[in-house]
Amino acid sequence: MHEFELIEQCFARSGYRRNDVSIGVGDDGAVIQVRDGFDLVVTTDTMVQGVHFFPNVDPRSLGHKLVAVNVSDLAAMGAEPCWLSLGLTLPVVDNEWLKAFAEGLSETADYYNCQLVGGDTTRGPLTLTLCAKGIVPRGKALSRAGAKVGDYVYVTGTLGDSALGLKVEQGQCEISKKHRGHILQRFHYPTARVAIGQALRTIASSCMDISDGLCGDLPHILKRSGVGAIIDVAKIPMSQALKDSCDWQQALQCALSGGEDYELLFTVPEDKRGSLEVLLSPYGVPVTCIGRITGAAGKLELRHLDQPFVYHHSGYQHF
Repeated sequence: MHEFELIEQCFARSGYRRNDVSIGVGDDGAVIQVRDGFDLVVTTDTMVQGVHFFPNVDPRSLGHKLVAVNVSDLAAMGAEPCWLSLGLTLPVVDNEWLKAFAEGLSETADYYNCQLVGGDTTRGPLTLTLCAKGIVPRGKALSRAGAKVGDYVYVTGTLGDSALGLKVEQGQCEISKKHRGHILQRFHYPTARVAIGQALRTIASSCMDISDGLCGDLPHILKRSGVGAIIDVAKIPMSQALKDSCDWQQALQCALSGGEDYELLFTVPEDKRGSLEVLLSPYGVPVTCIGRITGAAGKLELRHLDQPFVYHHSGYQHF
């Protein structure tokens, strides 16, 4: 299969079609109508075989994950996901692999109302790069800057399941059949909290998604905002599956340092806490307060039941 046949058969005809795309896949560039009064939000993520995914991974789940992790970045900015561009580097053309990958990508793009509008294909080590674009009302984008002393620190959902899923796939641990499906689903098929991110535009002072672990990601907010934080590890939300499958120390390490949760980590001023539960209740996703912002710039302090908690692990490091 030649390059343009590959694009035509796998990516050009399938997927959600947006009314604001004048020209999509198949031309030298995409033509997109951006709404007046909105800002464009752009994010890019790369996944490399042997670094970010196993060689034997289900290509359908890989297509899903590639979209979800990029859309999660848009969610953290409070943006509406709109358009995707795919950079696909392949060692060989495997028609069955490509079909499954394209189906996973297309199904997930449809779910988030995104359209694949272009990209590039080339030969080389299996590498997947996606550029996701979204829109947010002008001046309303969330960022890692903006946390203030006294703000409360929150996370959506539960943390640590994906890290345990990685350990299962690596053969480092065994878990019960009762919990195996949930844990592996969280690892292979993450969910981007898009609706919650948009709801937080009016209430959060800062926001990001958790991709490298809480202890790896929260310092980014602290640095950008020029503040510190105290986190109570006893309040870290964990699923029953994680708690049943590990002892507390192992579960906590997964939750603090495991990464790839793609939950939202955000701060809320005290005067807006009262409306938070009402604002987010329609989405059916638990939101947990785990700490508070302090004036100790750049310092992340962990406590357990008001006592200092010593912890030597950080989040995932790319280099």
